[in-house]
Amino acid sequence: MATAALVTMLMAFGAAWITAVALKDIAAEVDGIRSIPALASALAWLGSGVGGILMGRLADKVGTRWTVIFGALMIGLGLTISTLGPPWPLWVGHGLFIGLMGLGGINAPMYIYVSRWFDRRRGSALALISSGSYLAGAMWPPLFERVIADFGWRQTMLWYGVLEIVVIVPLAITYFSAPPEVIHPTASTGPAGAKARVLGWRPNVIFAVMCVAAVLCCVPMAMPQGHLVAFCSDLGIARSTGALMLSVLLGTAFLSRQIWGAISDRIGGLATVFIGSGWQAASMTALLLTQNEVGLFTVAAAFGLGFSGIIPAYVLALRELFPASEASWRIPTLLLFSGCGMALGGWLAGLLYDHFGYYAPAFAAGIGANLLNLLLVGMLVGRRRLRVAQA
Repeated sequence: MATAALVTMLMAFGAAWITAVALKDIAAEVDGIRSIPALASALAWLGSGVGGILMGRLADKVGTRWTVIFGALMIGLGLTISTLGPPWPLWVGHGLFIGLMGLGGINAPMYIYVSRWFDRRRGSALALISSGSYLAGAMWPPLFERVIADFGWRQTMLWYGVLEIVVIVPLAITYFSAPPEVIHPTASTGPAGAKARVLGWRPNVIFAVMCVAAVLCCVPMAMPQGHLVAFCSDLGIARSTGALMLSVLLGTAFLSRQIWGAISDRIGGLATVFIGSGWQAASMTALLLTQNEVGLFTVAAAFGLGFSGIIPAYVLALRELFPASEASWRIPTLLLFSGCGMALGGWLAGLLYDHFGYYAPAFAAGIGANLLNLLLVGMLVGRRRLRVAQA
């Protein structure tokens, strides 16, 4: 089941990387305005978050199998619509079909589904299936770069749309049966007063802080992923090398995510988020200061090692702090906010590039958002340690 979930995420998230690799090609059709294809990627992330809330509840009623099948079909349709060209068909194809109905039917339902299969080592399980998006980023960009160079970005989208449907639909039919019954964690039992408080505050206050923190950490997270290939091209580095660099970034993210999963099982979700966010801030700073090929490969690998454990650690923190019965709405809602951060980061980088003509202001803005995230998460980690000390 876990392997099937991993392959499903690998194929579903592959669709979004075509636009990242072909960003300059697509922008060339609209007078070189990079914020237009960047907005398409942003809308896919945003749609995924909104759709996750709707599809997470629907999956509880009809089963994850059917939302995954529906999502795969919608991704294929979205890629087909996107080939009609920028801006509106590209935006609608990515935002409504690939994001809202496609990834929305797969991403959040998969997190909820897998979290209900595991009690012990839940962090490792979540890290495994969520790493499918990074495995997609490691595997597909070099292949997409060659196909785009030979056949164009439109043909690449059409072929990939067929491929992901052919792979995902049989997996969903075969493997995604109903999960075990939800078991409420022992942390939810106890005095009535304890139920009403999380880390000493009202539960939804803590949840709101986590959602805002998710936005702030995902703004810088999205910038290298969506713009690294174009950034390398601006520096005179070949697009094929930039695509390989993106694969290095996401390949190290895939490999290190399993390590982060084991770490989060030991130290908890919030502490893992704090460490990963600090690492990400340091890597973004290095990216801002690096201009040569060898240095960028090193920074890309470091960035991948750092940020990869953050999102599954947020999900783990939710399961640690809140009852399992609330997972079907809290997890998709948190993923909506993280998707908003990814959308904002990718679009903002394109917008600032269009205004200034280079990426340094965008990377600086990402670092600023990252530092604010560290303040919020650090506060939550401090409150958790205080509560443990008082227990």
